[in-house]
Amino acid sequence: MNGLHRLTVTIAVAAAATCAHAGRPCEARPATTHDVMRGMTLAAATAARLDASGAQVVVLARAGQDLSKYGVTWSHLGFAYRDGDGPRSHWRVAHKLNQCGTASAALYRQGLGEFFLDQPHRYEAAYVELTFDAQSKLLPLLRDNARLDDWHEPRYSMVAYPWATRYQQSNQWALETLAGAMDAGATNRQRAQAWLQLRGYEPSTLRIDPLTRLGGRMTRANIEFDDHPNAKRFSDRIETVTVDSVFAWLQRSGFGEAPVIVR
Repeated sequence: MNGLHRLTVTIAVAAAATCAHAGRPCEARPATTHDVMRGMTLAAATAARLDASGAQVVVLARAGQDLSKYGVTWSHLGFAYRDGDGPRSHWRVAHKLNQCGTASAALYRQGLGEFFLDQPHRYEAAYVELTFDAQSKLLPLLRDNARLDDWHEPRYSMVAYPWATRYQQSNQWALETLAGAMDAGATNRQRAQAWLQLRGYEPSTLRIDPLTRLGGRMTRANIEFDDHPNAKRFSDRIETVTVDSVFAWLQRSGFGEAPVIVR
């Protein structure tokens, strides 16, 4: 199956599926009219801010679940980009979603409305406008079905180790894709990770005790810890890619500006 067909199938599933999630708990609660109204209101407010910014590509985040006990503000990110040219262009979001309750994930393209209809923990968004160079390199990639898949690993772990390739979580895919767009030599995940290390990316360290790790590993197929170095794992230090760490690195490295909050 070629990249175009894979992504076409994925997009079709995204329009109908309710079991693909990232950055929020897996829940069966159906969306209420109030949920839909709040999500669409946030989408409209975000679109207005993005239109006013003049940007073509931004890193866009949502607060899908409450991660405050880990010191994390935002749970999930993707790339919002202008699809099409001229007055008929519109915003799309390219991001990675876990098939809820499973060990696999896929890439999706959604409108802003779909992106915020996932019953988030907080109806807030944040985005970082990237440098002109980063935008110009990312935009054609995000519009290209084949290239969007270049740094994707379908084996999913919510806490995937940033410097390994056994699994990949949603924020990690976005970060590695950015690296691949910026460096022509970063043609695979290992090289993308090396580029990120050379440019000072630092993952977040979550303090997760053994009982919590054991419970997560035994009850959820989308949580694995075996890609983490033993010395860190057994000292309760789980390093992973968070939105907060990506935002901090973008500003520190000069690839992006300070995050803009939309409420």
